Amino acid sequence: MITDSTILITGGAGFIGSELATVLAPHNRIVIFDNFSRDALQHKAVANHPNLRIIRGDICDFAAVREAVKGVDYIIHCAGVAGIRTVCRSPTNTMRVNMMGSYNLLEAAAQEGGIRRVVCFSTSEVFGGMAFSSKEADRSVIGAAGEARWTYAVSKLAEEHLAIAYWKEKKLPTTVIRPFNIYGPTQVGEGALKTFVQQALRNEPITIYGDGTQVRAWCYVDDMVRATLLCMENEKAIGESFNIGNARSVETIYGLANVVIRVLKSESEIKFLPANSVDIELRIPCVDKAERVLDFKAKVYLEEGIRATAEYYRQQMASDQPASNA
Repeated sequence: MITDSTILITGGAGFIGSELATVLAPHNRIVIFDNFSRDALQHKAVANHPNLRIIRGDICDFAAVREAVKGVDYIIHCAGVAGIRTVCRSPTNTMRVNMMGSYNLLEAAAQEGGIRRVVCFSTSEVFGGMAFSSKEADRSVIGAAGEARWTYAVSKLAEEHLAIAYWKEKKLPTTVIRPFNIYGPTQVGEGALKTFVQQALRNEPITIYGDGTQVRAWCYVDDMVRATLLCMENEKAIGESFNIGNARSVETIYGLANVVIRVLKSESEIKFLPANSVDIELRIPCVDKAERVLDFKAKVYLEEGIRATAEYYRQQMASDQPASNA
């Protein structure tokens, strides 16, 4: 476990970034750099931790990024545009933020020097529409130009190439993580499992876009955090990319909706709506490399993760209810 270090988390107010801050803050100095377009940090006790410092800034502002990296030991680069609806609304901004922002972060880190590790978050979307047991070295597949969804994958793939190039050319110790469908409490923005849980707790119809046959492997956020820490600590992770997911928690979208209903004893019905964008039909990772190099294996099974996620949203919904008259 890393201790007594200064750790910069770009996008640290987001879902995974704020979870990382929660785990690392008790024994380290944490700097969060974020524009707070999404804010999971407000729901975390770590927001008031004495070891936490917040910088409100734009990852596309090189001067601000250069200032943020001063004196840090480790960097976790989570900042970026994500979420299919968000990406499709502004593909130009998606590419600008994800590519320019990543360049700014890596160049600033290289100029600073002495940084022990930069962990960059990519995406499983780089494997394209059909990805079964995909390995890190498999060819990345990007959809047709002009389809807005793929701008996210393209921009993240560019980040991957840039991160590894900075290691090979400038000896900046980088590692790339490709997350596969991470979920859990305090998730902000878009996410099928989060939405299904919230709808099930309210006994509302669970909405599925398309026919629900799309296959996903669902990974609980605690496992994602643990994998990130291993990438920070293990010298063998430098210059490498890793699939991080849970290949044992595989469900179709329709199957996931039914599992959520059953586990939460919900009265929700399932409602199908037309697909609003091109979709990923199959996405299951091969995580052998992460197990071999990092000794990582996901521990949280799907039903356990659903219960933990639902408990958080159940408490949140209860706190949002107006007090009854005495």
